Amino acid sequence: MLFGIPITGETVSFFLLALIIIVSGVMLLTLDKVMHMALALGGVFLGVAGIFILLGSDFLGMVQILIYAGAITILMVFALMLTQKGDDTSSPPTSGVRAIFTLLGVVVFAVTVLLVIRSTSWPVNRPAVEPFAKPTVTLIANAMFHTYTVPFELVSLILTAALVGAVVIAKKED
Repeated sequence: MLFGIPITGETVSFFLLALIIIVSGVMLLTLDKVMHMALALGGVFLGVAGIFILLGSDFLGMVQILIYAGAITILMVFALMLTQKGDDTSSPPTSGVRAIFTLLGVVVFAVTVLLVIRSTSWPVNRPAVEPFAKPTVTLIANAMFHTYTVPFELVSLILTAALVGAVVIAKKED
């Protein structure tokens, strides 16, 4: 036990994923180049996907990887590569004072969170959460395609109509 927390594989995985999220978030805030910021944001998305998978929500974890870490990050990278002309050096370089204050802020925040966690009385007699009998993908698919078939089809019809409307609105008049 470390600080009253049992050391298990899940605990170590959680703290590693939390460290990845925090480091990527700090990098996102302190980096100068927008391209590097987009890649750091991808690290945050991957860490959050790992937390979802660790919590037993494999569907949300995979959606997080496919949509956010994959599609959104790559879309941002391609948009930046296609729109920027050369190296973006218009902003002044960050000073060492800013880096010191950033590090100081992160340390103060971490110490505050640690003190709050240590001073909180956590309930210990709760029963363990049972994992799902089936994978969450199966449960979601059964709900969407058996229980809520008609609402699912109506939503798809509305989204298709919205897509057609967006194309009509975006079409330039000649």
